[in-house]
Amino acid sequence: MTQPPRDKDLQGEGNYEATRRYDKSAREFVESGSVDDAAAAAAPENAAEAEEMKRAEEIGKSHSKGEDRASPPDDGKK
Repeated sequence: MTQPPRDKDLQGEGNYEATRRYDKSAREFVESGSVDDAAAAAAPENAAEAEEMKRAEEIGKSHSKGEDRASPPDDGKK
């Protein structure tokens, strides 16, 4: 049985090249030392924004299939 011709851009369930680019970019960002600055810039500016972010997180989690058991437990300190 012969296999159908493969599209070189079609990579099945994962785009390995995109994954490599993302991993490289994320690694470079962490190594740049800019993480704390980016986290501070993303922090809510007031109580209303903090509440909105909390609601958005809860909505996102409601669509989840559950916590990733490989991830460390959330201690609530953010």
